[in-house]
Amino acid sequence: MTIRRTTTALAAGAALAFSAGAVVAQDKDELLIGGALSLTGIQAPLDTPGFLGAEVAVDYLNANGGVMGRQVKFVNIDGKSDPVTVGNVAVELIDRGAELIVAPCDFDFGGPASREAQEAGLVGISTCASDPLYSSWSLGDKQFTLSMWNTTMGAVAANFACEEKGWKKAYVVTDQFIAYTKSLSKYFIAHYEDIGCEVILEDTYTNGDNDFSAQLARLQALDEKPDVVFLSSYGQDIGVIIRALREAGIDAPVLGGDAYDDPAMHEALGEKLGNDIYFVTHAWMGPESHDDMPMFIDLYEKKHGEAPESSFVATGWDTIMLMAAAVEAAGSTDGAAVAKALEEGEFDLLTGSLSYSSAADGHEPNKAAVLTELKNGKPSFMGWRRPETLPKP
Repeated sequence: MTIRRTTTALAAGAALAFSAGAVVAQDKDELLIGGALSLTGIQAPLDTPGFLGAEVAVDYLNANGGVMGRQVKFVNIDGKSDPVTVGNVAVELIDRGAELIVAPCDFDFGGPASREAQEAGLVGISTCASDPLYSSWSLGDKQFTLSMWNTTMGAVAANFACEEKGWKKAYVVTDQFIAYTKSLSKYFIAHYEDIGCEVILEDTYTNGDNDFSAQLARLQALDEKPDVVFLSSYGQDIGVIIRALREAGIDAPVLGGDAYDDPAMHEALGEKLGNDIYFVTHAWMGPESHDDMPMFIDLYEKKHGEAPESSFVATGWDTIMLMAAAVEAAGSTDGAAVAKALEEGEFDLLTGSLSYSSAADGHEPNKAAVLTELKNGKPSFMGWRRPETLPKP
């Protein structure tokens, strides 16, 4: 039978209190959740908001009876945007008694934490890894990601460009940095061409180069201009490339993935350059996104003294709440039981309704995405998108 668990702010307390029952009196020990999120380095714009959101979730759970009557303790050790450090951090946390592991975004950085969780027989969940490599196929039958895969992210972008906007010809730039940046372009191209649109030039970029002149020369040498630029890059290089395009007089709209959900990048582009930019991400930090978002934002502001700046704060909250719901459904923190609860559950999250396929099918997340537009350097909500068909992972 399918288990349905609601994990957002308004309903989580009631769901947990209802399902804990007699277990509350049996175990008052702390439930240790270990995190290897990177609070420094290139991953910090994605992982730090997730960490802050996770802290809010832990406070909320503990104020509403904890998980199975146990108070939750979340200990995060900075993964420093270094895969080796991330793996070592996970080992240390498991040695300390962590029963669940929160892994960083992206396969390259988060994978080592999930591998250690798998080795220890624990469930690990990445807050926002979207490459399909972040799967049970690659990492093991107890490993999951909260994020939609790049198959969804790329398809949403392709549908928006080709079908909603009628942008029939695309110039695609792929940063060779990590699996995320490479596969996002791959799935965008596959879906964009499958629905009848054309990529007129594929190009590459190396993160950190800060020189886009060779790519510009190739683009300007084309006989036709693109209707849209699909740019799959990472960190502040996104802003560097957009600036180079605009300064060269290329005014085609720019489209990309969740790495664009970065207030520092928006500020760097400013009112002049921060226009005609669209990106696919996890949520919108406003009441239009989810009925429970105002409650979460209120809790976040009380905890941290400021409003959340990007949807990545919601990924941290959702990861902790998802773990709590799965543990309650499983009746324990046993890795196999929690993984089974995740596979069988349907979860109403701030980042959208989520269900998973079986381990044999990769633990593929069935999830929608949010489309966002950048206007005058400020993001605005364009709504949820869920493609009817996806490219194969």
